[in-house]
Amino acid sequence: MGEGRKAPFILVGAGQAAARAADALRRQGYEGRIVMFGEEPHQPYQRPPLSKKFLTGDVLAPQLWLQGDGYFEQNGIELFTDARVTAVDPRHSTVMLADGSNHVYDRLLLATGSIARPLPVPGASCSGVYYLRTMADTLRLRGVCEAGHNVVIIGGGYIGLEVAASVRSIGKSVTVVEGQERLLKRVVSPVVSAFFLDLHRRNGVDVRLGATVARIVGDTAVTGVELTGGEVIAADLVLVAIGGAANDELAREARLACDDGVLVDETCHAGYGIYAAGDCARFPSRRYGRLVRLESVQNANDQGRAAAQAMLGKPTSYDPIPWFWSDQFDVKLQIAGLSQGYDRTTQEGDPAKGAFCVSYWQGERLLATDSINAPRSHMEARRALART
Repeated sequence: MGEGRKAPFILVGAGQAAARAADALRRQGYEGRIVMFGEEPHQPYQRPPLSKKFLTGDVLAPQLWLQGDGYFEQNGIELFTDARVTAVDPRHSTVMLADGSNHVYDRLLLATGSIARPLPVPGASCSGVYYLRTMADTLRLRGVCEAGHNVVIIGGGYIGLEVAASVRSIGKSVTVVEGQERLLKRVVSPVVSAFFLDLHRRNGVDVRLGATVARIVGDTAVTGVELTGGEVIAADLVLVAIGGAANDELAREARLACDDGVLVDETCHAGYGIYAAGDCARFPSRRYGRLVRLESVQNANDQGRAAAQAMLGKPTSYDPIPWFWSDQFDVKLQIAGLSQGYDRTTQEGDPAKGAFCVSYWQGERLLATDSINAPRSHMEARRALART
């Protein structure tokens, strides 16, 4: 299927979405050049373990690689690491790199992922304040954890709670500071929030709800976190985990339509022969009746493949059943669907016994199900959502 094309398909980003897109292009018979530019010095790797087993040292870097040794060379995929794309020129179908080189493309995929939201308080630039998005972030965090004892995590979402569980499991003192009145408020029901609050407190995590940060204390290196009430929590290191934003800067500067994500149609097309997939893309979901942006392995994999189909001139309508998971201590939370907009819930099982599920409904329509240590209910929920 090379079809005489001289310019390559260029993939900007070397994460899960780009890796799956490249693989799909080859599996679909595309014989032309595929060029992948990634900012990090590594080949594409799994990100979920960064806040869990890779942080604790139970998993090593080679175990995170998405493809085996030699895969990219064997499949003729030109992977450039430490290669930062600084601009996209849709008019001339060109990308520019930080080293000053220009590269013409036939089709372009933006798979630039997401970035951590910065903490907007004084002292946030102190040494000892960390974010977690990359393998390098985790390695730095792991090194400081080994030397320090008091860890303060700002944010009670998935990443914050996963890191809290991981760091607590290696014996560190952990405090979670959450501005909302309950954990995971944006994505789960009160009963699920209460379950995870109890789980973390039983395992020795000091969880502060309804608490906001006034400043990071320390002249150059962090020594504590001051709350708005004046209390200072001692800290050898601080992890900021207050959510992510789409890494859509290249698209915005190229004057593509963006709204916390590159706006694409149901085929992943952003316009001008440019496609987007993964954390950086916002797409129309008929299933949920709105534009959605998903930060999940499922979406990165499936949307990367869908983008590849479209780049080959065989577009499909991308409208997935989203699913996610989170491992904390001995608990696995699995989520099928999106619960935003629910007006009632139903529950099966007993939280006190550590295994239950909560389903979210809008009238008689199932929107989503949270399954806690209940893998069968998760699969049943995915099948039920597929029927709606």
